[in-house]
Amino acid sequence: MHYTLCDLFSDLTQNAIEANAKVIKVELSQSSQSVAISIVDDGAGMTRETLMRATDPFYTDGKKHPGRKIGLGLPFLIQTAETCGGSWGIRTKKDGVTAIAGTMYRENPAEKSGRPFGDTEIATPSGTEIRCIFDLTNIDTPPIGDVPGYFRQILTFDNEYELIATRITPSDTTVIKRSEILEALGLSDEGSFSDANALALLGQYLESMEE
Repeated sequence: MHYTLCDLFSDLTQNAIEANAKVIKVELSQSSQSVAISIVDDGAGMTRETLMRATDPFYTDGKKHPGRKIGLGLPFLIQTAETCGGSWGIRTKKDGVTAIAGTMYRENPAEKSGRPFGDTEIATPSGTEIRCIFDLTNIDTPPIGDVPGYFRQILTFDNEYELIATRITPSDTTVIKRSEILEALGLSDEGSFSDANALALLGQYLESMEE
């Protein structure tokens, strides 16, 4: 069960990392009325059949999470967005073929109708793009949760990948690059946040973004 939106966002970002993505772009935009997330990766992508299965809460390949009997990430995204008056869109490309689900994506929950989600093409040979927006004025919308904790988690997963995270609020826009943070902390050669002091410094920096 995802208790906050950030729990859900973390699961979806981890999916991109586990799809062997080398570059992942996350944009989290928040206002008093809504919160929107965009996750774009250049990973393995999905066929149309796999995309349809991935949006089914009762489907799992049994490989990624051996102890999990049903799928969680994408079905929870869809259920949560639709329950709280939001919208969602998924576009994925594999072997040059693009598949789309949730084709009407609204930039603002107040809009009566959305734009076609598949109006542009994925630039990389394969990859996946997920966009969703949640209405914070809807009583059914879960709390946003720990945003600095979300960024810290997705920056420190095991694997070699570049992550570019953009945080947008009414007063500021901040862009964080995983490679630049590793370099600033003297961890470029290791390529991971294995040092406890480095993790603490990263947490402090991310918390300062919210002040």
